Amino acid sequence: MKRTIGPGVFEATGDHQAANGLKEKMSVLTVENLGKSYRMMANAGPRTHFGYRTLRDDVMAWLKAPLRWFRRDAGLPPQDFWALREVSFSVNQGDVVGIIGHNGAGKSTLLKILSRITKPTLGEIRLRGRVGSLLEVGTGFHPELTGRENIFLNGAILGMRRHEILKKFDQIVEFAEITQFLDTPVKRYSSGMYVRLAFAVAAHLEPEILIVDEVLAVGDIAFQRKCMGRMREVGRSGTTILFVSHNMPAIESLCTRAILLDHGKVALDGGVGQIVQEYHRRVLSGPGEVVTDLRSLELPSRVYKVFRSATLLDEKGQPTNFLQVGGRFHIRLVLDAPVPVESPVVTLGIDDQIGQRLLSLQTPLTNPVLPRLQQPGTLDCIVEALPLAPGEYWIKLGFAGVPDEIDEIERGVRFTVTEGELFGSGRGHHRGVCIAPSQWCFEPS
Repeated sequence: MKRTIGPGVFEATGDHQAANGLKEKMSVLTVENLGKSYRMMANAGPRTHFGYRTLRDDVMAWLKAPLRWFRRDAGLPPQDFWALREVSFSVNQGDVVGIIGHNGAGKSTLLKILSRITKPTLGEIRLRGRVGSLLEVGTGFHPELTGRENIFLNGAILGMRRHEILKKFDQIVEFAEITQFLDTPVKRYSSGMYVRLAFAVAAHLEPEILIVDEVLAVGDIAFQRKCMGRMREVGRSGTTILFVSHNMPAIESLCTRAILLDHGKVALDGGVGQIVQEYHRRVLSGPGEVVTDLRSLELPSRVYKVFRSATLLDEKGQPTNFLQVGGRFHIRLVLDAPVPVESPVVTLGIDDQIGQRLLSLQTPLTNPVLPRLQQPGTLDCIVEALPLAPGEYWIKLGFAGVPDEIDEIERGVRFTVTEGELFGSGRGHHRGVCIAPSQWCFEPS
């Protein structure tokens, strides 16, 4: 059966049991030359930027300039803004695909079209199976209905029969942790309760295709871990998942493939590691962002401005701000010498996003590399095997002439650690904060 929405062709097949019975993977989603444009009214004013007008807008416009009402075409012509253009890809059954890109790349627009919330302007989409989506807090919920009633409503939207919903009902309620408020209208739910219930419904009602946007970021850490665990279970069961997130460690640990969108087009499609690395190059290592200029920072802790700039370097000596697990950590500091300092100590403290100290690097106290700072220069710090797990980190910079702190910058350099070769032993997946090289030995008994 085919259903046409505007120019897009949606094909929905769908015997769920038959789909589960297939032993070999088949294409469940095909996108061909997809495009979505919005009309921008160049002379309509800020309130009608995308061509939306109300009766009040028209009346006020006429009262302010009655003659201009008859010369509306005299201004600049409207322009089309293409949020998506020439997007083509296919997804097989059971694939877990991460869709990444900078803000405004078209990720959410793509998911809304796939979820049949927004009509495409051009192109074709072929879907096979039921689609469950979690795009925004409360999407698909009726605010006047209770949590219990919305579970059945969402199940019906997915095409499930009542006995199928009842089979999963207890699991949904337990996962969402809303037993006490199950018969309360969802309009009285907090945003966290909304998300918990919405995700529980989307993930437990067995859609063939599960679409999840960045909405999981609004939950607390425990809920995010719970959702990630559930999505891994859903992925292993053969459900196809499309996952949009700016959390690259989550993309790397969950997905088997990634698609990079850039200004509404597919820039790259392939292995997760390769795509995430390219994403970091484009988004995190843009022009002017790799070398951190520290001279203009005005902080109470900066008695003298010793640190002029800080730059992370990759294996080839090129500026970067993303590194690989087990790879080389090389930071170059350019120092000024506002006052002579005897036996200075330079400290690099690597902190996580919430400010916890994970790693400290310091010039040796017994054999100082800087016996005296009396003129500007360059100081390099190298760690051959970075022991940090994938994630986002900050470097705190400290310069002291014992016992006084002379220059201190709390969050001087931000960088990202991605999946990589583990100390020469091959790629791996990790949890926790740090990874250390280890030797393993097995002796049969």
